Amino acid sequence: MVTMQQRIEALRTQKGLSRPALSAALCLPRTAVEKFETGRQTPTQDQQEKLARYFGVSVFYLRGESDDPTQMDSWLNGSYPEEPEAPAPRSAPAKAPSRPSRPQEDGAVFQALLKSDSFRELIRQSVLEVLRSPEGQELLGKAARAAQDRR
Repeated sequence: MVTMQQRIEALRTQKGLSRPALSAALCLPRTAVEKFETGRQTPTQDQQEKLARYFGVSVFYLRGESDDPTQMDSWLNGSYPEEPEAPAPRSAPAKAPSRPSRPQEDGAVFQALLKSDSFRELIRQSVLEVLRSPEGQELLGKAARAAQDRR
């Protein structure tokens, strides 16, 4: 997975600019780009937008969230279609709709997240919190009753 630091450095070198020259072009402090590329400082949202506009790429590409420089949507958005509340009654069985294919980078980013212990723990804690809520308890009860009815 490409980091924002690597992406900034690659875009800068493609343009043949030095770090101070890019800082000057963006009206940033002289050492700002050096700090961005070495990871000592993360660009603010405004600075990320300036960098993306300057290089003619999307912010998501700059951050390493996409390998498509023109993609203007986060890998988190639109990955899964909205599921309807209740399916419409069908007279004859139909083929299950296939999921829209996702770009390869979405899978790579998601796989990288799944390997992160902190991300897995965050998801685990979130799921447990939801299941402990009154709504979660109601869902668990419905699922248990449905499983019991199937037996």
